[in-house]
Amino acid sequence: MFLPTLPSQPIPLCVATVVLVAASTDIVARRIPNRMILFGLFASLLVHAWLDGVVAGTGNWLAGAMTGFALLIPLYFVRGTSAGDVKLLLMIGSWVGPEMVLAITLATFVIGGAWSIAFAVARRRTLQLFLNLQTLFRQALRPMRMTGAKAGVPPQIVSIGSLPYGVAIAAGTLGVLFAAAT
Repeated sequence: MFLPTLPSQPIPLCVATVVLVAASTDIVARRIPNRMILFGLFASLLVHAWLDGVVAGTGNWLAGAMTGFALLIPLYFVRGTSAGDVKLLLMIGSWVGPEMVLAITLATFVIGGAWSIAFAVARRRTLQLFLNLQTLFRQALRPMRMTGAKAGVPPQIVSIGSLPYGVAIAAGTLGVLFAAAT
């Protein structure tokens, strides 16, 4: 299995701290505050500049942030996740870089997918979950497809309930950091 190298300290400690705060905030308030994201972005920029120099550190910071953003923004556009989750992954990417944020995203998708299925089964909403997934895939493949009465209006997803996805992102992040450390 592909696992990128663990970043230099203090990056793993900082990332672990920030994802735990984000997950706990997402559980309690069902949102990830922009102030926390901005603080994490600024702190990661400072740490990268300190570890790698201003030019290389800024480049690493930007590459990781843009990779994290690019990996989750498509799900936001099809209403599969919230803006807070996209910003959280962007911020995590700014800390760990492009390779590790890719591994974190894959781990997050596995954890979040399993959690969503368990949630749907527990609520007896499995059929609706699969109908929603079908809608998401159709929107992703043909975003302006004709859907009945109005052309260009995407079919609506019927919620089966919401999960604080920041928890899945935190679990994926901590799991990849732990696996890379061993």
